[in-house]
Parts: sequence; structure tokens; C-alpha cells
Amino acid sequence: MIGIGECIHIIAQSVRTAVENRDKAFIQDLAQKQADKGAAYLDLNIGPQKKAGAEVMLWMVEAVQEVTDLPLSLDTTNPAAIEAGLRACQKTAIINSTDSTEERLTALMPLAAEYNANIIALTLAKGGLPTSADARVELAAERVFPAAAEHGIPSDRIWLDPLVLTVNGNQDQVQQTIEAVRFFNEMTDPPPKTTCGLSNVSNTCPDEIRPLLNRVFCVMMMGAGLHSAILDPFDDELMELIRIVSDRDESTAKGKLYVALYDAYAAMEQFDTSGVDMSDPEISGIVKTIRVMQNETLYAHSYLRM
Repeated sequence: MIGIGECIHIIAQSVRTAVENRDKAFIQDLAQKQADKGAAYLDLNIGPQKKAGAEVMLWMVEAVQEVTDLPLSLDTTNPAAIEAGLRACQKTAIINSTDSTEERLTALMPLAAEYNANIIALTLAKGGLPTSADARVELAAERVFPAAAEHGIPSDRIWLDPLVLTVNGNQDQVQQTIEAVRFFNEMTDPPPKTTCGLSNVSNTCPDEIRPLLNRVFCVMMMGAGLHSAILDPFDDELMELIRIVSDRDESTAKGKLYVALYDAYAAMEQFDTSGVDMSDPEISGIVKTIRVMQNETLYAHSYLRM
């Protein structure tokens, strides 16, 4: 699975300050460290940047490309900033992102066509996020793919994002999101790519349990066929977990459990945790998290202590 490094994000005060001061060294250091941790793409999120967007995105793209040749994901709601970044990109970039509204599709699909870029398409309409996997697929089929076809963009340059909601308050959406990824992979030939903001699943959850929620969800999504994820490459355990599952490394009890979880979701089944030895606290924590993600146990911030 492709990891898209999420850490150059204007929501972080340190990044915002670096952008305001045009502190190239800070941005370059953050880019290089994510590359060293195994990110395959780097997401450059400059926010809306309505006035200076084009100048900021161009500055950031040029700064990052001075220290790494990783391809870039250009993340802003400002189409002019997207185009400025695309002109400067030395490798095929990702536009992050369009949704399924006519306004965004009209603004961004022509840029994807002109610059031969990939484009992340959120299954989100004016009415909000559909609550079922089928409705997400319908948005992609009826709005995203026709708009792409109109501009000659092949389906495998579309990266569909089902939009991940937090398990805290939207627990039923975990399985709907996983099913949406599975369905996306069956929509076209060649199939579209798929992606998601991985850590959204643990938004508003306590910091100490967020990494575990993210990791279990990641394996389930990989089993369903997730192609990529926008993630934190500084989470060493997450990056190692992706390697373990990809290599089918069952040399540890944890590895065996995660590979079995992946296999269950690849077979379009939920994972049966009833026979797992819970004597190891780490294994017990993973199993409890699986049960939450499968909607078998009601999520609470204290679920690991129950």
C-alpha cells in the first residue's frame, strides 16, 4: 500500500509559521524526514490560501523538490494554487481533491487532464456524505467518472476516497467505508485507485488509543483493497505493520493476528476473534479494537479497560 505523508499541513502551527515566514529549511526538513520514514508521496496542504495560494504552493513545491524526488499531492481548495503547483511538479502529481459537486468537478477535472495528473475524488455531494457504501458508489458512478471521461481522464488516474468518519459517534460507518473501498475496486476496468485519510477514524478519541485504532482500521482497509492512505509516516509501528501485512510476515503473534485479519477482509468476511488467546495484553488490545471496528462492541474511550 502506498503511504502519502500527511505532515506538511497548515493546520499544524509549526507548518503555518514556516509558511508565513517562508522558512524553506523547516519545510525541507519535514519533507526529507517523511521520505526517510518510507512515505511514497508527500501531501502539501496549504489550506484555502485564497489570496496568496498560487505563490505559496509554487514556493512549497519548489522547496520540497530541492531535497526529495518523491511525487507530490497538492492539497488546497484553491484551483489557482493547484495549477501553480502542477506547473512546477517534476513528477506526476495528485490533485487533492475534488468532491462530487459540479463546481469542484468543473474546476479541477480540466487541470487533471491538462497536466496528466492523478486526482483524488471524494464521494461527497452538496447534501453531505452518504451513509451507505452503495450511495458512495452511486456518486462515483454518476458524477465522478462521467466528468473524468468528458476530459479523457482514464479511470486508473482517479483515486476514490470514501471519506473516513470517526468511530467515536459514527461506529456503524467503519464497515460502510470498508465496503465502499471494496465496491470501488469493482467499478471499472482498469479499476480506480483508492485512498483515505486514515487517521480520521480516530478523530476525537484519546491520544493514547488513536494509533491502535488507526492500525487495525488500516489492515481492514488493506484487506478490502485500499491502494493508498494519507497517513503519518512517523508512526513507526504503523509503517512496520504495513510491511508485515504486505510481506505476510507471521514471525510474531501480532503479525499472525494482523495477517489473519487482512485475509478475512480480503475474503469479504469479518474476523472471528473468538479463538484468539487474550493472555498477551498487546494481542488483547488488538482484538478489542477489532471488535469495536466490527461494531460488535460499543465504542467508549475506555474500551481497552473493559
